[in-house]
Amino acid sequence: MSFWQSVQAASWPVGYYHWLALSFVVAAFALAALVPQERVRIRRSVLLFALSFVGLLIAGALYLPGFDYAHQNAGYRWVDWVALFIEAVAITTVASVLLFDVMLGAIHLTPPRILRDLLIALAYIIIAISLLSRSGVDLTGIVATSAVITAVIGFSLQDTLGNIMGGMALQMERTIGVGDWVRIGDMEGQVKEIRWRQTSIETRDWDTVVIPNSVLMKGQVTLLGRREGMPRQHRMWVYFNVDFRYSPTTVIDLVETALRAEPIPDVANEPAPQCITVDFKDSYTTYAARYWLTELALTDPTNSIVRTRIYAALRRAGIQLSIPARTLFITEEDETRRARKAGEEISRRVEALRHVELFHTLMEDELRELAPHLSVAPFVRGEAMTRQGAQAHWLYIMTKGEAEVRIAVDGSQMSKKVAELNKGDFFGEMGLMTGEPRTATVVARTDVECYRLDKEAFNDILRRRPEIAEDISHVLARRRVELDAVRENLNEEAKRRRMRRAQGDFLQRIRSFFTLS
Repeated sequence: MSFWQSVQAASWPVGYYHWLALSFVVAAFALAALVPQERVRIRRSVLLFALSFVGLLIAGALYLPGFDYAHQNAGYRWVDWVALFIEAVAITTVASVLLFDVMLGAIHLTPPRILRDLLIALAYIIIAISLLSRSGVDLTGIVATSAVITAVIGFSLQDTLGNIMGGMALQMERTIGVGDWVRIGDMEGQVKEIRWRQTSIETRDWDTVVIPNSVLMKGQVTLLGRREGMPRQHRMWVYFNVDFRYSPTTVIDLVETALRAEPIPDVANEPAPQCITVDFKDSYTTYAARYWLTELALTDPTNSIVRTRIYAALRRAGIQLSIPARTLFITEEDETRRARKAGEEISRRVEALRHVELFHTLMEDELRELAPHLSVAPFVRGEAMTRQGAQAHWLYIMTKGEAEVRIAVDGSQMSKKVAELNKGDFFGEMGLMTGEPRTATVVARTDVECYRLDKEAFNDILRRRPEIAEDISHVLARRRVELDAVRENLNEEAKRRRMRRAQGDFLQRIRSFFTLS
């Protein structure tokens, strides 16, 4: 028998080794071209196949002609078994690439990596047992002592087994998948690979963190940007400070307009970017711009764009960012300065009262008598300045901002806009002069600043000059009829008749409310 025939006898199946080797080489080169990402595994498989061929050559040199396989010497049988096992490992690896990457990939089916490894390992075990059985090894003793071997292995490799079981659970349950962004403690990163023992996570700092699977199963893991049925996007916060001198409503409007005006790369349109007031500090207000990031790897670049837009929007409005600081203001306070500031404030209040139609018949000294009794009443956008049906015996004079008057129709919860109020307008005259509940709701459309006048402040003037009540009753009647006309669609004749009745009624109610003779 020739040497090559001895090598052929050592191979399995006998006589077909050259066809097997040719098929393996062709398949390996074809798969290397089709699946570039698996070239490393394919190259290793080719090297293993070459190593198995060397083993078969050695086995061929040890082959004893004329003897069957069972009667060959032990050296030949073990060299042959190792060579055939290495050959089978190489073939199985290439076959797995063909099955999982080419065939299943063509139908877009991607099983978990750990399942793929498990099936390949099972194939290795079956091949090893088959070759051992062919070599004449008695497997009965191995099976009999398997319980003891399992106990020893389980005790010594309990951490490793825990990691393996954790990896299997992660893959089977698909709680965490490759491509997910996760936060574990202070570390954030993207899952790149889940293997038997560990999970590899790539951070934004260009680092790769390897975490044992058992740690993932036991600890808390936050999946960033994942919500059922929603696209992947993660809410980000950008904090900034602005001085108390600027209204929160103004700052919020400026920032939200700037962030929503033009699309920002990698920022979701829905929900839209928001700005909120976070806290009040010693010398400034803290705000936060919130937006939803769609590309979680680009946190810092996107934050930079958002900050530049906030900075530019505030600068355009003449608002500067504030920094934590303490400033000591020293002002020389004397009687002259206090008198000057008080006089300026009184003049502003007198001017506001002069624009109120109710007080057109008041003389200058009477207006100056009322002025010190005015109190400042600010409101923010969206706040109800007074509500329909409320009891309130005071008048509001608007000095800044816009508001709208709304009334509930026919007891409905829905309200109807009936008028708009601006700087110089007033409301609440019915409550001030007659004590009746509010007939409408007034809501601030922007930040509003008002002066408020209470009944007690007007009481002395009205007692000294009761004739003022008649002029005021005319104004009240006209404003009431205008409101009724909107509510009931009155024509001009009906409005005149109701005007006459309303004026007499209001005059009587004013005298009763202020106990005038």
